[in-house]
Amino acid sequence: MRAYTGIIRGVPELLIILLTYFGGTALLSAIAGGYIEINAFAAGVAALTVVFSGYAAEIFRGAINAVAPGQREAAAALGLSNAQIWFLIIIPQMIPIALPAFCNLCISLIKDTSLISVVGLTDVMRVAYIGAGSLRAPLPFYLAASAIYLALTSLSLLSFRLLERRYSLPAMKG
Repeated sequence: MRAYTGIIRGVPELLIILLTYFGGTALLSAIAGGYIEINAFAAGVAALTVVFSGYAAEIFRGAINAVAPGQREAAAALGLSNAQIWFLIIIPQMIPIALPAFCNLCISLIKDTSLISVVGLTDVMRVAYIGAGSLRAPLPFYLAASAIYLALTSLSLLSFRLLERRYSLPAMKG
């Protein structure tokens, strides 16, 4: 698992998208014995899933490790099963720890969708690029694309703040 997350986190997202699209096409063509092109949408979703999962795995690993080992030991001493320990002790304590980093990762994923336009998939950036090229007026199109991404990330940020407030740890009283 560490090798996977290390490789995925060390390779640029754009390269993973290109490898998934062109490498997937080459792999399927070699297996089938004829040319088979991978769908750009499927390649984009798969590549961003691979990237997202690599970062998310590290976020949750760190959050799980942040739960004090004594919590598990106490739960086991009380006779709780492994499932009960996870669902009643570990997960409720790791959610507030993991949520801020996970929310940032989700916002990064929204912005990373602009990278899939390099494989020909029509997304916000691809439409802006085509419009800017056809009318030779890039500023309005790229400003509109910026506004769309800003709106999406702002709505996501608001949603995540509500989640963080819901799952926040109670303040320590001294």
